[in-house]
Amino acid sequence: MNQTNLNQKSMLYSQLCLQAKAIIEDETDLIANLANISALLFNSLEDVNWAGFYLLKDGRDNTQQLVLGPFQGQVACIRINIGKGVCGTAASTLKTQVVEDVHQFAGHIACDAASNSEIVLPIIIDGRLIGVLDIDSPKFARFDNDDAVGLENLVKILIEQIRKGEK
Repeated sequence: MNQTNLNQKSMLYSQLCLQAKAIIEDETDLIANLANISALLFNSLEDVNWAGFYLLKDGRDNTQQLVLGPFQGQVACIRINIGKGVCGTAASTLKTQVVEDVHQFAGHIACDAASNSEIVLPIIIDGRLIGVLDIDSPKFARFDNDDAVGLENLVKILIEQIRKGEK
């Protein structure tokens, strides 16, 4: 990526972080904040066909699963087991996953056949997983390390607000 594109991407994520902070700073309701951040990302990022959250919850068999939360885009998978697919891998490793071609990712869960690349960021508070931010694109290799850094900064803003709501 050339320096101009890098600067544009950096400026975009700085703007998104400012917007996210302004949108959620006076609200402590988790679902409301996740809904607005989903809409912000879906409508602000280019070449994105899904943006949303999966939240860690107890599953039907008393194991924890990621359960669909607020999102923008096509109908999505409702439950994802920890360790399965890109979201489950981000949840089990507690590390951001940047996947250039989801069709090459072992165990990928195809909720939308139009998705070709994906980025998933774990949301971790005091060492415990809350959920993940998941963004899909129909474009191969849509996401890179610069997207990861920008979105990790946005997740930090969300985490600060979640902490306020827990007090």
